Parts: sequence; structure tokens; C-alpha cells
Amino acid sequence: MNLRKKLLIKFYSVILLTLIVGVISYPKIISFAPPAYNLLNKVKIRLGLDLQGGIHLEYRADLSKVSFNQKKEAMQALQDVIERRVNAFGVAEPLIYTTKSGDKEHLVVELAGVKDIDKAKAMIKETPFLEFKKEKADQTVQKIPPKILEKINAEKEKRAEKILQEALAGKDFNQLAKENSQDSESKNKGGDLGFIKKGMLLPAVEKVAFDPNFKDGTIYPKLVKSIFGWHIIKKIGERGQGNSREVHIAHILIMLEMQPQAQTQYVPTGLTGKDLKSAKMEIPQQGLSGPEVSLEFNNQGTKLFAALTKDNIGKRVAIYLDGKLVSAPTVQAEITNGRAVISGNFTIAGAKKLANRLNEGALPVPIHLISQHSVDASLGAESFIKSIKAGAVGLGVVIIFMIFYYRFLGLIASIALLIYTALMVAIFKLSTLTPWSITFTLSGIAGFILSIGMAVDANVLIFERTKEELKKGRNVLGSIEEGFNRAWPSIRDGNYSTIITSIILIGVGTGFVKGFAIILVIGVLVSMFTAIIIVKTILEFTVGDWLEKRVWLIARVENKTNEENK
Repeated sequence: MNLRKKLLIKFYSVILLTLIVGVISYPKIISFAPPAYNLLNKVKIRLGLDLQGGIHLEYRADLSKVSFNQKKEAMQALQDVIERRVNAFGVAEPLIYTTKSGDKEHLVVELAGVKDIDKAKAMIKETPFLEFKKEKADQTVQKIPPKILEKINAEKEKRAEKILQEALAGKDFNQLAKENSQDSESKNKGGDLGFIKKGMLLPAVEKVAFDPNFKDGTIYPKLVKSIFGWHIIKKIGERGQGNSREVHIAHILIMLEMQPQAQTQYVPTGLTGKDLKSAKMEIPQQGLSGPEVSLEFNNQGTKLFAALTKDNIGKRVAIYLDGKLVSAPTVQAEITNGRAVISGNFTIAGAKKLANRLNEGALPVPIHLISQHSVDASLGAESFIKSIKAGAVGLGVVIIFMIFYYRFLGLIASIALLIYTALMVAIFKLSTLTPWSITFTLSGIAGFILSIGMAVDANVLIFERTKEELKKGRNVLGSIEEGFNRAWPSIRDGNYSTIITSIILIGVGTGFVKGFAIILVIGVLVSMFTAIIIVKTILEFTVGDWLEKRVWLIARVENKTNEENK
């Protein structure tokens, strides 16, 4: 492949990239294609708390009683607990993350759209209620006397027979079903069950439905009794043959009265989350059996649990979290060592989740509020609009300066700058589809605008070197090539130092400082790509003999004869 073909491929790649990022960042370009437009228009930049309003809370975690090798696990457990509480609070897209400030671990909670800061703090710091319950001693239900039950069902059968006779006499079957059927799923559809294959119906009903003598559009002349009650069946039609035969039927169900069944009820035992020391997932017997969740109680809990298990052997002990049943294992023997195991058909992930939920009886580590602030939604929207206007004005001024001062080279740099802007917006949008979503904040906008200036800074270095080479008598293409080669070490070192500083800020900074640093790093990397690769590719493609005769479009260059005469 010759150099010209390689250059064409690179240039067309730049055009393709420009089109893609342009459409992603500004979907209205393809509003003439509604499916694609609607799909891309759903992808929005995730705005931070300072731009859409809400509450920002920052806590310091007290890990003084946690061993060094368990600190990471403790912070993850803390984050999981707070996330569960916030999700229960009904906040849309909360942002909860852990960070470090020096050697201190912090937890940051951002709740977009929440206005009541006191309620938010109470919700985060409250302790979920964990309790252990036992089966209620007396769980008998009042039985219906057999004679009365028999009488009730005899009356139901008479009622079903009466409805059957009305249907056979020509009364609207659809209306009869809506008024009388006790099948809640088909009642509102006039009893229609649709097309049914063999094996999908109760045996007694299926026998009638697939009877070859049962004609389409007719009602079966007898009541059909199943384990649920009495059915009045109408055949609407059928299709297929043999094993693929299906019948279309409707029915009216009058349900058989049953004896009420006892449901297990639980009563408090006095053993609660305050008595639980820890819960964790374990895989016993070297992996020969499934995962289990082990419980360990404190001294008071050990005594209570021993008494509870002694009195309830063969019965279930229920574990409730926030009033909801988590698990109800059966007691096999008295447990006196303060330890218990919840076993079952657990996956590793399921056992871990249950252990975490049990540990939610209290926060894994104490937390202390060190920072709080709220942002009004209208103030956030106003700040966002002002920031975008400031960025647009800044971008426009930079473009005007570059074209005025560097002429043709400035025009190419300005095009690359617009590509850079579209590429950054596309990255922000697409990140929301990944686990590494970028949240756009005011500090992030500052980092974005700063990176625009750094992109121009790289081109300024290149163009100044290019002008120096032109003054030495090189041709235009050679001067541009040499300009890039000579400017690259300075651009590289300058940007590397910025990236290193930003990485340090990401590591030790919190909140808005980290957001600024992350976007600045992304901006610097993208700006290096646009300022070096894209600008160079466009210049190599466009520069030719026409520019050699019009060097003034790049810089004012005096010929050597004039210089010698001076």
C-alpha cells in the first residue's frame, strides 16, 4: 500500500469519526431518521448534584476497631448498607461512593432531587430493625362443620346448574361469565381461555374439551367437576390435527368451598439485631457442600438463642429485617455456643447477600457527618446554562484567535477543536451506558474548558515551530512535518505532568476535586489525540502545491534575498 492510500484511509477515518461523534453528541442532526434519533436522544449526560439540585453529604468512617486487611471489606459493606437504605427512600439515581482523604476513609452520598436534608440524614443514619421470631403456639383456624360445608357446596352446585341451563337456553355466555365466574384470570374476558393444547388443562376439563363429539359453537350439556369446582364449558373452535390439535374454549367456574388452611405465624422472642455480633458467608467441608451463612451472637444473644433453640426444636425460627421475612430455618438441636448456621440451596452470591443483609442490623462501622450542603434545582439549572454559555464563548474566542493569528493552520486547528468538543461530549454520554459513568459537575466543566486551552496550546507549539522552519527556507509540507517532530517532546512532557498531577488529585481528593481531575485527564488525552493525530492527518491531506505558492496563508515569510540586502 503506497503512502497516498494510507493517507486517504487516515483522512476518511477522521471524517467517519467526526460524523459518529457529531451524531452522538447532537442527535438532532439525524432527526429525519426517527428510530435512530429516538435511540440516541435517550442517552443523556449524567449531571452532578450541583447542576440538577439535591443534597450532598460526606461522612468519615471510624475504622479504628477494624483490622487493616478488613478495611476495604468494611467500607464496601458500609456502602452496600447505605445504598439499600437510599434505594428504599426512593431516590432516583443516587450517587454513593467511598473515597480517601489522606489516611481517612470517607463515604459520599449525593441525592439528586431531595430537598429535606434533615430527613435524608436521618434515613442514612437510622438502624434497620433485625429480629428473631418463633412460631406462634396456637395456630389453629376455625374449621367449617362438615354438614355446613356440604350444604354450602350443594347450593353452589345448584347455582352452577342454574347458570348452565341459562346458557343452554341461549343467554349470552360472555355476559354470564363476567357476572358469575370465579376464575379471576378469565372472568373479564367472558371466560375465554384461548387455544389450548393437550396437557394444559385439568384432566376433567380436558376430557370434555377434546371430545370429538363436542361441536364448535356449542355448550357442553353437563357440569364438569374438577378439584377446583364446577365448570360450564363452551367450545368456540379448534385448529390443527393429531398432536398439534388445539381447542378454543371458554368456561364459567363456580369454585368449591374448601376448609380454611392454617398459615404459619411468628411472634417476637426478644432476640434482635443488637444481640448479633456478625454474620458471614462460609463454604464448609472444603467446598463439598453448598455455601452457608454463619451467625455469631454476643454474650446476651448467646443466652437468648440457646433458650430459643431449646424450646423450638423441630420448629422454624424466622429472621426478620425491617419487618420483612429474610429466612426461616428449622431448628435441629439446642445451640449453646452462640453460633448458628443458615443452610439451604444458596449460591455464593446469594449467601453473601443474605450475610450482608443480616449485618445491616447496624452499620458495619460508625460514621460521622463532616460536610453537608444542598443545591436548589433552579440554581443548579442556572449554573449549568451559565457554564455552557461561558464554555461556548471561550471556544468561540479561541477559534477566532487561532484563525486570525495562524490563518490556514489556525483554521485546521479550529476544526480539530470542534471535533475534540464533540468527542468529549460523546464520551460523557456513552459512559452512562457503562459501569464507569462520568458525572458532569461544575468542576468537571472547568476541567473540560481547561483541557480545550491545553489542546490549543499543543497546536501553538507546533505552528510556531512550523513558522520557524518556513523562515529557514523549507517547503510547507517539510516545515509542518518538522514542526510536529520538534514540538512533540514539549507537548508530551507538559501533558504528562498534568496527567500525573491529576492522578494524584484523584487519589487523595474528594468530591468535586476528584471530578475535576478525572475530566481533566480525559480531556488531556483526547486533546493530545486531536491536536496531534487529527490536525496532522488533515494537514497532510490538504497541503499541496497550491499552498507552496501561498505561504502567506500560514505566515509572513521574507525571502532570503531581501534578508541579505538588509
